Amino acid sequence: MKINFDPRTTLLIVALEDELPRVLVNNWDVVYCGVGKVNAAMTLCDALVTFQPQTVINYGTAGTLRSNLSGLHEVTRFLQRDMDVRAMGFALGQTPFEEQMVIDSGFNGLSCGTGDLFVSAHPEMKTDLVDMEAFALAKVCSHKKVEFRCFKFISDGADADAADDWPRHMAAGADRFVRTILNQ
Repeated sequence: MKINFDPRTTLLIVALEDELPRVLVNNWDVVYCGVGKVNAAMTLCDALVTFQPQTVINYGTAGTLRSNLSGLHEVTRFLQRDMDVRAMGFALGQTPFEEQMVIDSGFNGLSCGTGDLFVSAHPEMKTDLVDMEAFALAKVCSHKKVEFRCFKFISDGADADAADDWPRHMAAGADRFVRTILNQ
């Protein structure tokens, strides 16, 4: 995975500094948004005004819903797994009165279901990965017409062991992300 991003025009957004310590990316603009869709969207909106990037990269951890996945992956399709208004006739993941359910960056990669629930059992919505911020970030970038790229390190199996696995593995992908994606 060889991609050339320019640190002068690229903003990194990460939920927690424990996932990507600032010392590893000190020559990049980086913001930490906290956990969840609301924190991610608010922080990114402010950061777009402050930094005016051409590209936003989200790096973070994710649970996998596929037993054969591990390591670092690019995510290119984003769904909102905890939007459930089926009682009113909308599809699972569809925001009421909006037609677009999936945000697709146009690159080749995995799908990710974002929600404000930590996944410890496979959710009803079928995606490759689950996280808590990517859909909100992708939606903001789509709305603001800013290129969005997303890279997730698989920290857990989104299963009964996820709450124990995530804190033990969350820092493991930072060096790989910096070497592979940021070319440092």
